[in-house]
Amino acid sequence: MTDVEVQGVDQLTPNCPPGKRDMSGEKEPCRADMEEPLSLLVDVALATPCGDHAACSCDCEACRCLEVRRMEGSLQSMQLQLQFLMSKADDLQECLVNGQGHLKSEALAAAVPNFLYTCQPYFNHLESTTRNTVSQHTLLPFDMFTRRMQLLDFSQQLCDRLEQLVLTYASHNVLCLDETEPNSVSHFCIGQSQLGQLRLTAFLYCKPTPFLARVDTGLHKRMRWNVERLPDGEQQADEEEEREADTEYYLLCCEDIPNTHAAADRDSQGVSQGDLVTRMWSIGQWVQENPDTNDIYDWIMCEVPQANYHRLLFLGSDEPSSCSATDYLQQLLLARQTTEGSYTLQDEYVSNSAN
Repeated sequence: MTDVEVQGVDQLTPNCPPGKRDMSGEKEPCRADMEEPLSLLVDVALATPCGDHAACSCDCEACRCLEVRRMEGSLQSMQLQLQFLMSKADDLQECLVNGQGHLKSEALAAAVPNFLYTCQPYFNHLESTTRNTVSQHTLLPFDMFTRRMQLLDFSQQLCDRLEQLVLTYASHNVLCLDETEPNSVSHFCIGQSQLGQLRLTAFLYCKPTPFLARVDTGLHKRMRWNVERLPDGEQQADEEEEREADTEYYLLCCEDIPNTHAAADRDSQGVSQGDLVTRMWSIGQWVQENPDTNDIYDWIMCEVPQANYHRLLFLGSDEPSSCSATDYLQQLLLARQTTEGSYTLQDEYVSNSAN
């Protein structure tokens, strides 16, 4: 790519202010003006291709037909947008790998986070189109299930490509993956969906990252979900503090478990070092310990938040894809929802402790 092309890539993405830190001490996705460059792509990604859910109030069969048509209308446009975003990722990587990164290293370092931000509306549209539907219909018709899987595959392809892009830049020391650094790109947002009064925002860590930044717990996080419990009725701007308190954090984590049988046979059978541990995956909840309040001053004074990891689901030794992991969490949340929407997984911990 030429210098002009490098500048063009940098202009693709809106300027993005530094993200604030959420209740787990990590950065939220930044908020920028969505009417910046690429606004056309953003508008298309957020638009409903066809059908109006509001027009379908009680006829479940009609609702299902509208959702099928909505997915059919999404497939072609979303595939085109996927090709566009993948090509831009290729451009950014080619610019770096071909030795031009040193000419505009600062611009390239800023272009990647901005490009990740630009991809968020695409992820959000895929997540809302596919996962919001699941909350309404537990058993999907085959044609609807097939289209859902196709759209989720688009999301997985882009997710994998962006992860590769970030890792490539990090290997060239252009980006930092250490989440303790203010300007690091340790993780990025891969979509938002809503299940009733629950709003899920998913993040992918570019590599397994310690559960606690400065304490070795043996756990490493690979994904995080911010699960917000929305209040009844319209949200009011002055309820921000209350809504923050209603946010829970769930994680996909891995842990290396010692293989006692392999260790016993190591000397006699020549077992390799890699066979001495087995990497196990699980989904659990971040349960805050310190600070134990939502007072902003307590958070400012706390250098590194502390928390425990409550395992909710063991997934075995095979790492799940980001889409599959979100499916697992969604099933956990749906299984524990009541008709009033007042039940939380934290209630289960309190109940179990009392027993």
